[in-house]
Amino acid sequence: MKISSNVLALLALMAVSGLASAALPTEATAAFAVLSGNVTDIIAAVWPILAAVVGGFALMKLFKKGANRAV
Repeated sequence: MKISSNVLALLALMAVSGLASAALPTEATAAFAVLSGNVTDIIAAVWPILAAVVGGFALMKLFKKGANRAV
């Protein structure tokens, strides 16, 4: 039975990926924790701004409808 070079390459890649899945250093884990905390804070700060923008567009559309009916 002849095994193609693609199959051999896939098997080699799987073997190497098993070795590369070691645990992250504690500094990297701490950095990711800080980064995810910062992203969560930014997303929490953006929600009120997004709500204000959407509400503003809705009010502009209602005002435009009312102005067009008055003419």
